[in-house]
Amino acid sequence: MAGRNGKTQTIRNMVLSMAVVVPVAGLSYLFIPHDESKDPIRTVSYRVELDTARRAAPYAVAAPEGLGKDWRATSVSYKAGGKDGSVWHLGFLDPQTQYVAVEQSDGPARPFIDEVSQRAEKTHETATVGDTTWQRYEGPKYNALVREEKGVTTVVTGTASYERLKEMAAALKAGKADAQQANTPG
Repeated sequence: MAGRNGKTQTIRNMVLSMAVVVPVAGLSYLFIPHDESKDPIRTVSYRVELDTARRAAPYAVAAPEGLGKDWRATSVSYKAGGKDGSVWHLGFLDPQTQYVAVEQSDGPARPFIDEVSQRAEKTHETATVGDTTWQRYEGPKYNALVREEKGVTTVVTGTASYERLKEMAAALKAGKADAQQANTPG
């Protein structure tokens, strides 16, 4: 025992450990299946959340109808009656993989618009979509189209071009669950 050097023994043990670990890691990588061509973006179905929000929200909840299959829903949420009001969110990636979101709230408009548009600033320009006029907002991160109505603020925002934001705004259909229809046998 007197002839053994502690530092030499430690280095020897580390080298032996690496000689075992590296081949095991390499073999694991080779034999564990992985698909590098798979799209990493997870899409979501939002029908259940939309129906729930339309039953619960004090305003007509908007969601797109008729968008192409190359639009992919990536996030959805509804939060009822918090300090910011009842808030609906539906996020998408457009065909060029730019982000577009539909945001609605019955809370105070200014702080809501600031938050969901990433502090975009109101411009003097508007956009007409169908028979509806939207106020344009521009920002360093997001642009937005905003429509303020009695009882609800709707914001279409994201990194996409104004043309894509207008396309989303044109596809929006606002709806409220019809309690009488839901309770009518049929």
